[in-house]
Amino acid sequence: MQLTPSDSVAGRPPVGLLSAVVIVASLGYFVDIYDLVLFSIIRVDSLQGLGLAGPALTEQGLRLLSMQMWGMLLGGVLWGVLGDKRGRLSVLFGSILLYSLANIANGFVQTVEQYAWLRFIAGIGLAGELGAGITLVAESLPKEKRGYGTMIVATVGVSGAMVAAWVGNPEHFGWRNAYFIGGGLGLALLALRAGVLESGMFEQTKASDVARGDFLSLFTNGPRFSKYLRCLLVGVPFWFLVGILITLAPEFGKQFGLTGPVTGGWSIFWCYFGITLGDFTSGAVSQWMRSRTRALRIFILATASMVAVYLFALQGASPNTFYTVCFLIGYASGFWALFVTVAAEQFGTNLRSTVATTIPNFARGATVIIVSVFQYLKSQPALGMVGGAAIIGVVTLGLAFFSASTLPDTYAKDLDYVE
Repeated sequence: MQLTPSDSVAGRPPVGLLSAVVIVASLGYFVDIYDLVLFSIIRVDSLQGLGLAGPALTEQGLRLLSMQMWGMLLGGVLWGVLGDKRGRLSVLFGSILLYSLANIANGFVQTVEQYAWLRFIAGIGLAGELGAGITLVAESLPKEKRGYGTMIVATVGVSGAMVAAWVGNPEHFGWRNAYFIGGGLGLALLALRAGVLESGMFEQTKASDVARGDFLSLFTNGPRFSKYLRCLLVGVPFWFLVGILITLAPEFGKQFGLTGPVTGGWSIFWCYFGITLGDFTSGAVSQWMRSRTRALRIFILATASMVAVYLFALQGASPNTFYTVCFLIGYASGFWALFVTVAAEQFGTNLRSTVATTIPNFARGATVIIVSVFQYLKSQPALGMVGGAAIIGVVTLGLAFFSASTLPDTYAKDLDYVE
């Protein structure tokens, strides 16, 4: 159902690419990614600081990651619905405030139990920023330029992972100070709140009597659910790459017989460096080709090619060659923000925040399933780590390519409508 723009919305001055809404969404995503990656980087150092050693480092580390993931799954639904009911701004700044305070509190923990619950709370906060930011940017910029806006958000945001890798180095600041820095950056960002306006499309929809933020309505309508599921499947391979291939880089390095050891920290750094450039490129390509789905298909195929290189062409390679492939995997898979943008553009204003917030968090949550399947497959003698990863890669990337091929293209689509 199309809405007629109100005079107040139509009378707003045009929003530029370097406007407050784009800057705040970009910096918010920067701090979001910083915290999301930081725990993986300082996991061992922080748990050793709490007195753990040996197998407990892995056991409790996985537990804390699970707590964070459950928080993000819960937060995805919570913030998504709130974004459609209360507004994009309330979610954008509410999520930043929550994960910033949780970050600071993480720096004071004295027990693993405290640590676990604070990672859960941080996960809830981390779940809201990207979806709210992408939705707000998409609804605020001119339809021909919103792809550039989300490209800026992604490029600035993902670079937070590289900063986290540097700050989280034990030789630099220490794990407690790394949390304090992240929390301080988030709280400082809240000072920019006054310069950001709420989405005019949301204000217009709010004035109507249409139902907003009805999460269950995504599952009660066949075509709507099919579109939602396909949007979700586009993003799932990203967490196979990061959660399996990059996180387990040291183990894969041993399987490949590399000429020297590789570390998870440097693998994450180079992968996210590639993702930063890839997000910029995929956004630019979608604008240049005037097609979101065509750009997605190109990058999914490029990702499949680099996964094949990673799994089958690195036997006996050097660590530098391995890190180069990690970078190229990141570059090829740099379509995360484009994927969230496409999801936001597929649905009406009354469900847009719900979709843009739940879908990336459900894609992240799929990591739990992917890891479980991988553990089963790699235990099969005929497959091992490489064979198990190859099967998961074929399935996830195949479903992503199919989904990107069947979704309606949303380049320059008018978003001023409701479901």
